[in-house]
Parts: sequence; C-alpha cells; structure tokens
Amino acid sequence: MTHDAGQPETFNPWSVVNLVFHHLADQGLHPVLGETGDPKQAAEALLHALGIQPAPDHAGPAAGPIQDELLALRRKMMPGIE
Repeated sequence: MTHDAGQPETFNPWSVVNLVFHHLADQGLHPVLGETGDPKQAAEALLHALGIQPAPDHAGPAAGPIQDELLALRRKMMPGIE
C-alpha cells in the first residue's frame, strides 16, 4: 500500500470491528471485542499496535486505490470473506 510518507496511515476502527466480527462469526465463533464495552476502543488499540492511526468516525471510506488494495489483501488473507 502506498501513501505519502509525511502523512500517517489511518483506518476507521469500525471497519476493523466489522471485518473481525464477520470473519469470526462466519467461523462459528461468538466474538467479543472490548470485553463488554465499546469495541471501538479495542479496535483503536489494535490499529495503534499495528502502527496505524485510527481515523475519525467522519473520515469516510479510503480512496479508490486503497480500497482496491484492501480488497486484494482480504481476498488473499481471508478467502471466501466478501
């Protein structure tokens, strides 16, 4: 994934929550992220651990080329998830 080296990479934490929950639920699991509280905080912590800054809720979807890259990564890492 390419980006301007002067700008931090950002990602919407709710996208992480959605992706993880759907993937685990599809595997027959009953995921809990953030224990019994707001899962956004746990998703933000995960993004920070990966060196990615959580984007504000109003940030909207990533640019087209980034969406394409994310789709390719999802297909590679999680076949059958779409």
